[in-house]
Amino acid sequence: MKRRSFCKRSGLIVAALALTTTLTSNAVIAAEKYVIGFSQVTTVEPWRVQFNKDLRAEAELHDNVELIISDANDRTEKQVADVENFIRQEVDAILISPKESAGLTGVVEQAADAGIPTFVLDRNVDTDKFVQWVGGDNVLIGEAAGAYALNLLGGKGNAKGNIVEIYGGLGVQATFDRSDPFHAAFEGEEGVTFLLDRQSGDWKQDQAYDIMATALRNYEDIDMVYAHNDPMAYGAYLAAKDAGREKDIIFLGVDGLPGEGVTWVANGELAATFLYPTPGAEGLRQALKHLAGEKVEKKIVMGTEAITPENAEEILKRNGLK
Repeated sequence: MKRRSFCKRSGLIVAALALTTTLTSNAVIAAEKYVIGFSQVTTVEPWRVQFNKDLRAEAELHDNVELIISDANDRTEKQVADVENFIRQEVDAILISPKESAGLTGVVEQAADAGIPTFVLDRNVDTDKFVQWVGGDNVLIGEAAGAYALNLLGGKGNAKGNIVEIYGGLGVQATFDRSDPFHAAFEGEEGVTFLLDRQSGDWKQDQAYDIMATALRNYEDIDMVYAHNDPMAYGAYLAAKDAGREKDIIFLGVDGLPGEGVTWVANGELAATFLYPTPGAEGLRQALKHLAGEKVEKKIVMGTEAITPENAEEILKRNGLK
């Protein structure tokens, strides 16, 4: 881990140690300094904003860390260039949250080949040439959302309703991990119909609004919307509200940020959301453990929580929003 001697041994602190009444020795204490680059896919989405906020807060707890954050502006080619820049700078470790799996695989392998430990956060890549992956369990979230939705529509064997599903990005595994278990919950439920083919809102509120507005024009009966994140769920809600139909439809989202999804549940605009924790702080802690010579696991999976009208107010109070 001696990649950058000027940053790892910067700032020698010389301390004079007094023994009894006579100065007998001087000790030179070298403070390990690490430069860590983080490639974020975008800073437009609120979940990503919280992601960066959590990561910065963790970095501030460590005096020996210089954190450099790049914003790919939601473009794969920009993110590749950002990581290549970190490689040229010979940073001590790279954290990356990929826009898409395939497009970022090559540059993650480049970092590994350059001897820079790389930590993949949230979406994964199509290689194992990284130190560790840290993120939430999207399959677990899809299962939890499916079970909750099934119950709201009448329960196993009795469920009835028409569902609009608004997908995230179709080029990332997280989308299908949130979708497939949700659909599995309704297998054999003849009274339930999914109204749309795969419609990607690209995680954006405005795009979800447009998808929902079209669905409202085409279908008189919509009972539920399942969106793969809270901004899209809220965009669908606003479209329904503008059409005067929001009270007839159940809206479910994913992310559970206090200032967004939790608030919308507390306000009665969403029926529920499912926590998708940000992995930035944990990723940095794991990177520092690795740089210090400690063994880290290949994969760390973070849990989820159903946020409903029964617990939303308490969550808001815990976060100082009530």
